[in-house]
Amino acid sequence: MSLGNTPTPFLRRDILGGLGSIAVSAMLAREARSDEPWQPPSGLPLFPSRAKRVIWLFMRGGVSHMESFDPKPAINQYAGKSIPETPFKDVLSPEKLKNVRVVVVNDANGRQRNTIYPLQTGWKRYGQCGVEISDWFPNIGSCADEIAFIRSMWTTDNNHGAQVQFASGRHMLEPRVPTIGAWVTYGLGAMSEELPAFINMGPRYFDVRDGHYLGPAYDAVNLKVDPRNPLTFAAPEFKITTQEQSAQFDLVHRLDQLAAEEYPGDKTLLARMKSYQLAFKMQTAVPETMNLDSESAETKKLYGMDQKATEPFARQLIVARRLAERGVRFIQIQHGDGAAGAWDAHSGLKKNHSMLAGQVDRPIAGLLKDLKQRGMLDDTLVVFATEFGRTPGTQGSDGRDHHPYGFSVWMAGGGIKGGTIHGATDELGFHAVEHPHYVTDVHATILQLLGLDPRRLEVPGRKRLERDFGKAIREVMA
Repeated sequence: MSLGNTPTPFLRRDILGGLGSIAVSAMLAREARSDEPWQPPSGLPLFPSRAKRVIWLFMRGGVSHMESFDPKPAINQYAGKSIPETPFKDVLSPEKLKNVRVVVVNDANGRQRNTIYPLQTGWKRYGQCGVEISDWFPNIGSCADEIAFIRSMWTTDNNHGAQVQFASGRHMLEPRVPTIGAWVTYGLGAMSEELPAFINMGPRYFDVRDGHYLGPAYDAVNLKVDPRNPLTFAAPEFKITTQEQSAQFDLVHRLDQLAAEEYPGDKTLLARMKSYQLAFKMQTAVPETMNLDSESAETKKLYGMDQKATEPFARQLIVARRLAERGVRFIQIQHGDGAAGAWDAHSGLKKNHSMLAGQVDRPIAGLLKDLKQRGMLDDTLVVFATEFGRTPGTQGSDGRDHHPYGFSVWMAGGGIKGGTIHGATDELGFHAVEHPHYVTDVHATILQLLGLDPRRLEVPGRKRLERDFGKAIREVMA
């Protein structure tokens, strides 16, 4: 069989590496299927869904819930006193503190801090719902009636492995398991033939994988917001025309077809064949998505691209909206560089949080408003999360330590009941005391709104814990 002439000599492995391997992962998520009687999800919702896609905004390092979405006037009233000197000394009861699992014994951080530290910013009420939000987040406050605030989250990791725990539900000391982004793409697959189902933008440290026992097909593809170089290995190693590269991909496809005829039951091979087609398309689709020249000046200003402080995150969020428009299923954006995460304010909390909030507040509000005016907020679920809160007590002279006992997240769009305030911490912001929710309850809510049942997302031979499934937070769902 003649395969025709190719314009330039090449090695097959040159094509199969780099971008091709990334695309393999995306395509395997859609195409690879077991030959055993058990079958993985069909890629269709199990019941009517309210959301089609997720934009996951994760603030790395631990945002102070008291100085963001759960202000606590009592810590001003008792500032400078130790917790045992207040009417709320029972928050230190060993029974209430028992859930935390210490990763590093005698670490200087992740400890309880008992001298109460006053709020470092003011707060006011927003929207018809009257939710209290700190003065560092006024733009998000302007969207309060679109948002459901969950003020009663808790987790068990007192160190930054809690970043992994929020995404997967498992403690750092336990084996790695798939993240929520991996489960979503496992359950529903991709909506685009030109872009991956699952994309990450921003820094990752403690765990850079998502699929784990599901396989690398369900890892996020990491993108940089740079139209000239958005994806590692996306550009050919040597100068080559589109026509020449198309001929090379065509040759590989025809070689694979010969193998497919010899092994007709090899579904992985069929998936790989499609992956190269996706790889070729991604070389155009990814840079085009990153190029914001077609965005109006009004839209860019809405997100904050006209200001130096907000421009980097604004650019990421505009790209997130463009990815959502183009069919990416799960878009994960991580804010706060460094291994621990920039929000980790052990000292200088006021300077730290005011600066970081200033970077994200306007872009996030811009995203919500832009999605709404385009009619996309109805089926796009936006999640604002962080690994844990900060202690009501002071660390050093002007910081707060890690606090896993009670903190806040919020959700908007895609089937969420806007203007909802759900759950509560106690007067000091110490424990989640009303409707407490472990982190996988957020996962279960996301899956419910996407039309998936977490208990149907299992793999033979891989036992999931009861806690892994979570319980959907019905009170925040429309």
